[in-house]
Amino acid sequence: MNRQQAAALFSTPMMVLLAPAPLAVAADYLTVAQAQQAIFPEARAFEPVTLQLSETQRRALDAAAGPQPPHGRLLAWRVLGETGALGFFFTDEVVGRQDFIDYALGINADGTLRAPEIMSYRESHGGEIRNAAWRRQFARRGDGTRLRNAIDIRNIAGATLSCEHVTAGVRYLALLWQLALQPAEARLP
Repeated sequence: MNRQQAAALFSTPMMVLLAPAPLAVAADYLTVAQAQQAIFPEARAFEPVTLQLSETQRRALDAAAGPQPPHGRLLAWRVLGETGALGFFFTDEVVGRQDFIDYALGINADGTLRAPEIMSYRESHGGEIRNAAWRRQFARRGDGTRLRNAIDIRNIAGATLSCEHVTAGVRYLALLWQLALQPAEARLP
């Protein structure tokens, strides 16, 4: 091979083809049933709930939730124990950096949060949000409607958007519970 042929072979367009592709990671960690048992191990039954918000509730939710990442499918279940209602279980999808993060959250009947579970993670960076210590920051919080990333919930370097978006999603679910599912006797006038 002469010098001209070598130069043509290793020209810039060819080098672009040889560059490594960005790492894409997709992992499913829990099914819905497994997440339900992880968050509410004492539950006896999970009853699906259809969420129907009035226009007033929808506007209040949007105004109070603050900036939100794009959400995918959101589902809810009433959680029943031996002696009655334990709370609600939610699955939600929020965009991390480029793709959806599927997570689950439990809200007790008194409005306190349970630690979320990461069900599926599809990003190349930021999977550290699966760390139990990070997720435990949400547990037992009495007012999830005021959660703020990097203030109330510690951020993880390299997982900034994942932390921010899951925190915003949890805040959204806490407000949804407060506006639409909280027992009527516990609602503020």
